[in-house]
Amino acid sequence: MNLHEHQAKDILKKYGAKIQEGIAVESVDAAIQAAKDLTASTGTQWHIVKAQVHAGGRGKGGGVKLAKNLDELKERASAILGMHLITPQTSKEGKLVNRILIAQDMYYPGPTETKEFYVSILLDRTKKQNVIIYSTEGGMDIEEVAEHHPEKLYKTWIDPQLGLLDFQCRQIAFNLGLEGDAYKDMVKFVRSIYNAYMGSDASLLEINPCLKTSDNQIVAVDGKMSIDENAEYRQKEIAELRDLREEDPTEVEAGSYGLNYVKLDGNVGCMVNGAGLAMATMDIIKLSGGEPANFLDVGGTANAERVEKAFRIILKDPNVKAILINIFGGIVRCDRVANGVVEAYKNIGNIQVPIIVRLQGTNAEEAAKIINESGLKVSSAITLAEAALRVKEALATVR
Repeated sequence: MNLHEHQAKDILKKYGAKIQEGIAVESVDAAIQAAKDLTASTGTQWHIVKAQVHAGGRGKGGGVKLAKNLDELKERASAILGMHLITPQTSKEGKLVNRILIAQDMYYPGPTETKEFYVSILLDRTKKQNVIIYSTEGGMDIEEVAEHHPEKLYKTWIDPQLGLLDFQCRQIAFNLGLEGDAYKDMVKFVRSIYNAYMGSDASLLEINPCLKTSDNQIVAVDGKMSIDENAEYRQKEIAELRDLREEDPTEVEAGSYGLNYVKLDGNVGCMVNGAGLAMATMDIIKLSGGEPANFLDVGGTANAERVEKAFRIILKDPNVKAILINIFGGIVRCDRVANGVVEAYKNIGNIQVPIIVRLQGTNAEEAAKIINESGLKVSSAITLAEAALRVKEALATVR
């Protein structure tokens, strides 16, 4: 589950990390009031208007603007709220901005120059350890730094039995070239954000930029956080922060039915039980000349009701030209799935796209007989190769 920037910052602040203060709003009038409140509480005279969407690269897309007075703030807020923000991490249609963050200006003058760093924490699955990745080259071009200058990225792995050690916090501050008060503040900051990462069951925490202010404070100016959905049962307060407007509505609907669904850009819908088989099915579709339109795992209880809901989800995608159902009858009997397919087909009515059903495992022969004798426009296959051939034939008829 992804969080908005302001939500991630609130969690960081709860664990003692310094953040760029801000107020999230969903109207221009509220933005103006938020700016006044921030000036009263922090003393800031300038404000940053930041689009709150689940995508990076907002600055490059015009979703982050500086306002030097209330007139400019009104203009910036009006322009960003309701816009479709297009960034390198969004589709070509962009993301609708429903919410903005009015934040204090942290680039104020002082005795030293400001400096932007990059800091993130995530799980290194290869080493089975959390890793802190950091760089002196923070800011909007961090992707280019990672691609062209990987030597500028430092990595510190955390032993799960020992946790984050004090010397590692000091090492990070040292590698970032800090000294004096800024060094001490970075040591505390790293400890705080790691505690936030662990305490919130996060799978990703990214702070870019992590700013050394002109008065040598270390502050999270931005924040990106993803929470492990498997831990939502013990992170109920965080789970309530979920913004369904930022998610694909079809994926949200599928999730409410207990279906694991991810929309893709292809033309062949998939209905499979088991993630591994789903990946193999998508490979078969590509080998047959098609492109998978989705990842859909119906799980081990593929009854008629579940199959019907899966059908309806797949058919909502106008790009789907054929549907491949690939079920291995281990936990669930194939004849039960076949009856579910037939019943679901009849309940939905006339389905315009070809349907190929490949059932293997317990009672596979009985299942094939049920499909073939149903009188419906559904073709059955026994092997994956045969299923691929059926998909190829189906696509040839609709092109």
